[in-house]
Amino acid sequence: MSAHSPLPLAISARGPLRGTVTVPGDKSISHRSLMFAGLAVGESRIEGLLEGEDVLATAAAMRAMGATIERDMDGIWHVAGVGVGGLLQPQTALEMGNSGTSTRLLMGLVASHPITATFTGDASLSKRPMGRVIDPLSAMGAEFTASPGGRLPLTMRGLCPAVPIDYTLPVASAQVKSAVLLAGLNTPGITRVIEPVPTRDHSERMLRGFGADLTVEEAPEGRVIAIRGEAELKPQQITVPGDPSSAAFWMVAASIVPGSDIVIANVGLNPTRTGIITALRMMGADITELNAREVGGEPVADLQVRHAPLSAIEVPPDLAPSMIDEYPVLFVAAAFASGRTVARGAEELRVKESDRIAAMVAALAPNGVQLEEFEDGLAIHGNGGDLLPGGAQIASKLDHRIAMSMAVAGLGARNAVSIDDASPVATSYPGFFPTLDRLTDHQP
Repeated sequence: MSAHSPLPLAISARGPLRGTVTVPGDKSISHRSLMFAGLAVGESRIEGLLEGEDVLATAAAMRAMGATIERDMDGIWHVAGVGVGGLLQPQTALEMGNSGTSTRLLMGLVASHPITATFTGDASLSKRPMGRVIDPLSAMGAEFTASPGGRLPLTMRGLCPAVPIDYTLPVASAQVKSAVLLAGLNTPGITRVIEPVPTRDHSERMLRGFGADLTVEEAPEGRVIAIRGEAELKPQQITVPGDPSSAAFWMVAASIVPGSDIVIANVGLNPTRTGIITALRMMGADITELNAREVGGEPVADLQVRHAPLSAIEVPPDLAPSMIDEYPVLFVAAAFASGRTVARGAEELRVKESDRIAAMVAALAPNGVQLEEFEDGLAIHGNGGDLLPGGAQIASKLDHRIAMSMAVAGLGARNAVSIDDASPVATSYPGFFPTLDRLTDHQP
């Protein structure tokens, strides 16, 4: 891996956000579009792909296993797949960088192919647990040699034919669900995943779009997703909608900075991803959906967001699966609300790119936010819309969402919020800081 060069940054209040912003393509859909196109027979065309480091890691891994992936001058990606069952033995370790999604989903793909793959990652990813994927994939026949605690680097050997399983998710995780379904693609028979709590359903929507025989049924024990193996995927024309997780930073920024009025174009509004919009609206945020439409089986709209006074809420725990990545920036919104916001039921935050609960406590408290930490969330005492004192340096913990969330907090700080390293933002939103400058620069 190349040496990591920190990018320190300081941000303080700079006036309202105005204008139109197009956020990067949805990261979840970008990962899956490359993987599924890489397993199709023929050439797929992908428009609007997120070109952050995480997605590029997926592209590199699929190339290493035989897919032909090229980007043309117009930013359109062309993928010639190898067919389900056609993945080739990679000649070197698959370098995943910071991408947990790439790692867990690709482990699912490898599990039912007769190949051996070694997964490596950066310091942050190497701390994240992979046992929740290793367990079901082992039951299907894959073999693993992992670092202590089921972490990277790890080597796995797939089994072909693998064994179909019925697997009930012990924790709500779209990544684990998707890994099992992807292993089931090349497994004879029917593989079932039962999720007691629904999670984002991009894999189900896209696999059906690519021609997989996949059903979703509601049962007393939860949602049952069944996939028939030995599938043949057909190439597709894909337009990736804007990432709601990236849009969330602008929703909160415009909500907390007086005078702001922005339009966020082409945002994916899959109902399994819109918990942050629900929570912000409960707090009083002014978010209007414009030009609602459907693109590639996914609901999409433009979002107009205007500044509005926010009020504290008790965040419904059942929103957690549909906004797990947005909690850090929701905590920022809560810091500017009137009253005490309580957000519980989000213990999954402890095992993301960083321990996002601890990281946000360590970031917000020195900048003047009163809060209480729980194992599964936070209570935040808002300031009623005043400026935060600011003035402290925070550690991004190699976590892009911590860095961007605290940049948003800085927009409402009297003294600059200093971020020790903003470079991880490139994993999901390479243009974030130039866009921030543009939205807050209203000089004639």
